Order: sequence, then structure tokens, then C-alpha cells
Amino acid sequence: MALSKLEKSPATFLRKGQSHSTYKRQQKVLGVLFTLPALALMFTFLILPVILAFIYSLMNYNMLNPDAKTFTGLDNYIRLFQDPIFFTALKNTLYFTVLVVPLQCAVALLLAILVNKKVKVASLGRVFFFSPVVTSMVVVAILWTFLYNVNNGLINSALNVFGIPNQPFLLSPDQAMNSIIFMSIWQAAGFQMMIFLAGLKDVPDTLYEAADIDGANAWQKFLNVTLPSIQHVTGFVLIITTIQAFRLFIQPYVMTNGGPSDSTKTLVFMLYENGFQFRDVGYSSAIAVVFFVVVIITSLILKKVLKQ
Repeated sequence: MALSKLEKSPATFLRKGQSHSTYKRQQKVLGVLFTLPALALMFTFLILPVILAFIYSLMNYNMLNPDAKTFTGLDNYIRLFQDPIFFTALKNTLYFTVLVVPLQCAVALLLAILVNKKVKVASLGRVFFFSPVVTSMVVVAILWTFLYNVNNGLINSALNVFGIPNQPFLLSPDQAMNSIIFMSIWQAAGFQMMIFLAGLKDVPDTLYEAADIDGANAWQKFLNVTLPSIQHVTGFVLIITTIQAFRLFIQPYVMTNGGPSDSTKTLVFMLYENGFQFRDVGYSSAIAVVFFVVVIITSLILKKVLKQ
């Protein structure tokens, strides 16, 4: 009896004398009212900052003298593309992204396959590999700064055991970014691992059983069963990892302060430096707009490539 009531059409609940079109109009109004808080928050914290960043990028605007801002047109963009530090920061950002995205995703997929095994220690492995993700990046960065210490660092002590001399790591322009890349992969791979693990759980066991009957080995099952079955998950992980890689800031800020010799200065670091240290809101807004365009274009290209 209760089920039959639930199966009645919305017209059953119309008030006396109320038309169906009026009822639908009221439902639309209610729907809009319920979404207004979310839309207001989205506009305030996402859309409005983008609009203001574009407006301020066309101005000479110093944070210490906000009343003296003047319209300068494209001067900030011309200055930006004539600034060698910008191209250094762009190169560092792209270098970090190109290396981190494939390596981190590969490590995450490997870890997901390991913890997906039906063994007793699988649950412990998930906790162990995911724990760096829930740890503050600032804490992790400080910890690895001590590990990379040229004189007393644990990593150099381990290298000395094998007869390898102390390495400068964060003090070397050639090694600093690679050191940050290694730490970043260690810290964040657990997050992608959990997403891959969810995808692996949805792969039917019958596909692996059919591959066993055909005599496929582990590598063949991985290439012909696992990867095709999680291709949509892989695409999602690649896109979010790329966006996160472009946003690199905390690691160079805490570990190297953008050095040595700007070898770890990224676009976000440059944006922060000009906006909050030099108080140049107009110039930093121009950096933000260019950064936004670069991320959007990269995401669209990656999405198109993954579709193909």
C-alpha cells in the first residue's frame, strides 16, 4: 500500500485547483532557491576572483597604496613576457609537471595493484602508503629538508655507506628541483593510489579468469585486462595530477625559497612573491591570468589526447 503511494505521479500531490503547469513552475523556483547558496559561494570564491584578477592585471596597483591604482592596459603583460624570471619559472613548472605526472601515476598504480592483493597485510599497506597524504605538506617539506641536509642528512649518511660522497641536493641548482620531485612523488602517490584502487575493485574477476584460460601471463593480463578496464580512472588521475603539479608552491617555498639561482621558482611562487612580498597586485594578477590560461589549455589538450 505504501509502495503504491510512492509510485503515484507528482500530479497526485497537486493542491485543489492548482494546475500542473503551476506546480512545475513552483518546483523550478524551489530548485533555484535551493541552489542559490551554492551558486553564491561559487561566484564569491571562484568566479569573482577570476574577474578581479583580470581587471587588476590591467592596472598599476600597489597593495600599500590601493587608492592610487591607475589603468595601464596591457603593460603588465608586456612586462611579464619581457621578464626572464617568468620564463625560468614557466620552465621549472613545466619540468616539474612533465616528470611528476607520469612517475607519480605509475608509482600510484603499482602501489594500488600491490594493496589490491588478497593478503592479510593489504589493509596495513593502504594505511602506510596513504599516511603521507594526510600529513601537512609543510611538515613533510621540513622533514625532507632535514633528510636532504648536506652534512647531517639521513640520505647522505645512507649514500656514504655505499661509498658515495655527500650530495648537495637542495643547495645545487642541478639537483634541487629533482630532489623536490622525488619528495613530492613520495608524499602524494598515496592519493592517486586510492583512486586507482577503487578502479581496480570494479574490474570483473571473470576477465582475469578468461585470461588465465587463454594462458596469459601477469604482464599480458596487466596490458590487456587491467589497463583497458581502468582507462577512464587513469584519465581522471592524469588530469587532476597535472593540475596539482602546476600548483607547485609549498615545497620550494619551505625547502629552497625558490633557489638556488631560481632553479625551483615556479609560476605560483612568482605570483606569491610579487603579490605578497613586493605588493605589486597588478603584476601578480597578470601572472595569475597567464597561469590560469596555461592550466586550462594544458587540461584541454590532455583531455583530448586521452579521448583519442
